[in-house]
Amino acid sequence: MKAPVLKADSKGIARASRIILQGGIVAFPTETFYGLGADAGDVGALQKVFQIKGREEHKPLLLLLADRTWVPGLVKKIPAVAGCLMENFWPGPLTLIFEASPHLPILLTGGTGKVGLRISSHPVAQALVQKVGRAITGTSANLSGQPSASLVAEVFQALGRQVDVILDGGKTAGGLGSTVLDVAGKRPKIIRQGAVPQAQLAPFLGKRANFFLTNLFP
Repeated sequence: MKAPVLKADSKGIARASRIILQGGIVAFPTETFYGLGADAGDVGALQKVFQIKGREEHKPLLLLLADRTWVPGLVKKIPAVAGCLMENFWPGPLTLIFEASPHLPILLTGGTGKVGLRISSHPVAQALVQKVGRAITGTSANLSGQPSASLVAEVFQALGRQVDVILDGGKTAGGLGSTVLDVAGKRPKIIRQGAVPQAQLAPFLGKRANFFLTNLFP
């Protein structure tokens, strides 16, 4: 059975939020591509995300928040540089990696002891997280290693039989995914170049920044 496609209005968002709170998986639009939303505290739902994507469990899942006040409950500490970056780049396509709270499921962190967080600037993504009332996953709605989806038809073709519902927010902007920046150590590290260019981040990072590229958060 294929997933229903819902209009991303208040009714559709309310239904999608209930599905997430019941352990389901929702595909929804972000400012770059479509993402997969699951309750960050539901281990069974997190396992479904890995299964749907065919994703290796040592790769962590980034989380979307509705507000910066949610950060302290998810991390061990908030470095000063992180506070400045949140002030200037959230909401937006910048994922910040913190030392994770020990209370978070290991599936979220991939055993790294770290967690990636951001606030989406897309109105549907933001409304969905607010309606759920807790952090949700924001990993891309695609099979691991395959191109990210900017159209509902692409999500439907790749994952339509596996997700519980798709919120249709129209075509997303595409382009680059979120920039991923590790602020957990003494030296901030750009882990993935993305929609927020290095030149915009440089004034906030200073000479201590380290630019180390990998692919932990596809």
